[in-house]
Amino acid sequence: MNLAVNELLQIESTDRMYRVLWIDTDNFQVVLIDINDTKALPFFRSITEIHDELVAGSIRKTKDAPLLFRPDEKHIAKRDEHWQMIREIVMKEPEIYDSEKRGLLMSQAMEKTGVSKPTLYKILRRYWQRGKSPDSLFPDYHKSGGKGKEKSAGDVKRGRPPIYGGDGINVDESIKTIFRVALDKYYLSTKKTNLTAAYQMMIKEYFTEDIYFEDGREKVIIADRDKLPSLTQFKYWFKKEFSMQEVKIARYGKTNYEKDHRAVLGSSTFGVNGPGSRFQIDATVADVYLVSRYNREWIIGRPIVYLVIDVFSRMVVGSYVGLEGPSWMGAMMALANTASDKQVFCSQYGIPISKSDWPCEHLPEILLADRGELEGYNVERLISAFQLHVENTPPYRADWKGIVEQKFRTTQMKVKPFLPGYVEKDFQVRGARDYRLDAKLTLEEFTKVIIWQIITYNKTHYLSQYVRDEEMIQDDVNPVPIELWEWGIVHRSGKLRYFQESLVRMHLLPQEEALVTYRGIKFKRMLYGSEIAVREGWFPKARDKSWKITVSYDPRNVSQIYYWNRQNGLFEDLFLLDHQNRYMNKSLDEVNHLIAYEKLQQKNAEHSQLQADVDFMTNVEQIVKGAEKAVNSEKTESISKSQRIKNIKIHRHIEKNERRAEESFSKPIKGETTAEVIPINQHQDEESFRRPTIKEFLKKSKEHKDNE
Repeated sequence: MNLAVNELLQIESTDRMYRVLWIDTDNFQVVLIDINDTKALPFFRSITEIHDELVAGSIRKTKDAPLLFRPDEKHIAKRDEHWQMIREIVMKEPEIYDSEKRGLLMSQAMEKTGVSKPTLYKILRRYWQRGKSPDSLFPDYHKSGGKGKEKSAGDVKRGRPPIYGGDGINVDESIKTIFRVALDKYYLSTKKTNLTAAYQMMIKEYFTEDIYFEDGREKVIIADRDKLPSLTQFKYWFKKEFSMQEVKIARYGKTNYEKDHRAVLGSSTFGVNGPGSRFQIDATVADVYLVSRYNREWIIGRPIVYLVIDVFSRMVVGSYVGLEGPSWMGAMMALANTASDKQVFCSQYGIPISKSDWPCEHLPEILLADRGELEGYNVERLISAFQLHVENTPPYRADWKGIVEQKFRTTQMKVKPFLPGYVEKDFQVRGARDYRLDAKLTLEEFTKVIIWQIITYNKTHYLSQYVRDEEMIQDDVNPVPIELWEWGIVHRSGKLRYFQESLVRMHLLPQEEALVTYRGIKFKRMLYGSEIAVREGWFPKARDKSWKITVSYDPRNVSQIYYWNRQNGLFEDLFLLDHQNRYMNKSLDEVNHLIAYEKLQQKNAEHSQLQADVDFMTNVEQIVKGAEKAVNSEKTESISKSQRIKNIKIHRHIEKNERRAEESFSKPIKGETTAEVIPINQHQDEESFRRPTIKEFLKKSKEHKDNE
C-alpha cells in the first residue's frame, strides 16, 4: 500500500488520527502528526512499519471532511498574516520536523516576526493538522455567534470604553457612506496616500464645524472629539470593505498588479525527482468533427482535448474533452479530473477498469501551464487551497511543454484511422473532400475513445527517448508510463498530494448564479430541484419573489449541480426535475447546442407565422371588401334603419330555414334521377308558386296585423 502526503491514518484500537506530512524521496521514513492533539508535534516513523500495520489492519487509511465555508476579508487577512509568519520555515522539509533543527528555525522566525514561541507553534499545528495548505490557517471565526450579522448602531456607544476620555460616535450607515467616499477619493488612487492622511482629509471635508479667515488664510474648525469617528474605526471599516487585491489594483493599476504584486509568478525551475513533482497541462483542437447526441444530423464542430501529464513518468493523470476553449474552465476541469477516482470516472462512460489500471487521484507540487489556459482564472485559489505552485511557460520557450504536446501528436495518429470525420491536411484545398460530412461520433463517444487511448498509452507505450537514471537501470524499470509511475511511488514518493474530491470540486468547478423560481431552480434554461428547496419551501416563496443563488457545476454532466449551503458550510446536490430528462447525462456543450438550435427553429417559425398572419389578414380584407360591395349594390333606400333593426328575428327565421334546406342530408345525390312531380293544378301559372320577396312578406304581415 502506497502513502501520499496529506492522507489520514486511523489507529483502530485508539481511534487516534494521524496526518502524513512528509515522505522522504527514498521512501524509508514518513512524518506524522496527531490531528486532534492540541499539543501535538510531528514525529518520524518507518514506512515499513506503517505498511505492516496497514496490512495487519491495525491502521487504516481514511478521508477527512474538508473545511467548507466561505471566508470573508477578515478570515483572509488573518490567514495571510499567519502564513507569512511560517511560510519560510514550513518549506524547509524535513528540517522543520526535526526537534533540534526546528528550534533554530523557530528562533529565526521569532526574531523576524516578533511573535512568541507558543503562538508560532499554535499556527504550525493548525497548518499541519488541517492539511498543509495556507487555507488551513483560516481562523474559526465562522463558529462564533452572530456570523454575518451587522451590529445595529444605537444610542449607546458600542465597543470598549475609551481609556483617555471622549465617548466617540457609533458608525452608522451615513458614516459608512462617508468612509467609502473618502477611501475611494483619497486612498484608492494612484497618488498612494496613506490611510492616516486619507482619514485627516476626510475629517477636513466632512466634519467641519466652521471656516473663517485669519490674516488672509483659511482656518478650518473641526467638530468636537466626541462627534468624530476615530482613526481606528476608519481603518477597521476599510479592512472590512476592501480586499488587498482591490487596493493594490486601485493604487498600482491592473498592469503593474499583474506584473509585480500577484501571488504567483512564472518559475524557471524544471527539475523533477518523482511522481507529482510537476504536472503539465495543455489543450489542442482535435482533428475530427462530431455530431450531436440529440440528432446525429447536427454537426457540432471539433472538440477541445485537455491533457494533464506527470513529467517524471509521462503518465496521463487527467483529461477533459469539451467544445469550449482553450480556456481556464477546461483547464480546471482537467485538473479536477487528476484528483478524481479514475475507476469511478471511467464507469460513468461504461468503461470497466481496476484501480491499478489508472492509479492517479492526486494533485502535484507544481503545475506548468500555458499562459492561455489560466488567462482570467484566479490562480490564488489554487495556491491558498492546495499550496499548488503554478508556473507559466515563459516567452520563446514553447519546448517546456513539449511532453504533453508530443502526447497530443501521438493521440492524433493513434486514433486517426478509426475516426469518421477526421480532418486531413488537404482540408479546404480546392476539390478536396469535405470531411465534416463524414462526422459520426458524439462528444460522449469521442471521450470514450480518448479514455481508451489514455489507458492503452499509460500501460503499454514504450518511451524510447526517456533517459533512465542509474537506479532505474539497476531495478530494470521499463520506460513505460505506468511502470515509471509505480516505481517512482515506491522510490521517489513525497510530492503527490491527496485532497478530498469534494474539496477539489469546490475550488475548481466553475461557479455561476442560478435563479430560484416557483417552477424550479433555473440554471442555463434547465430546471432543478433539491431536498433543501423542498424542506425550506423555496418554490412557494418564489411565487412572491424569485432570488439568485450561487451554484457550482460540472460541464461534463449537467444532471446535477451543487449549491453551497452557508448555514452548515456543506454542498447540497440539485437534481434535474423529471420533465427535464432530455438534459440527463448530457454535457453543457450539448445542452447549449440544443438550445441554440431550438432558438434558430423558433426564429424560422416566427417568420413563417408572420407570413401566415399577413396572408390571413389579406384574405379577410378581400372577403370584407366583397361583402361591402354586395351590400351597397342591394341596398334599398325605402327600408329605414329602424325597420332593419326591428325585423332581426324575422330575418333570422328566414335565414335559418334557408340553411336547413341547403344543409339537409335528404338532398338528391349528384347523378341520381329524381321522381317526376305531377302538379295538382296544371292551369296555375308559375307566378303563383314564386317565393315572396322580403318586401312583399313584410307588407302582408303588416296588413294582417291591421286587420286584427
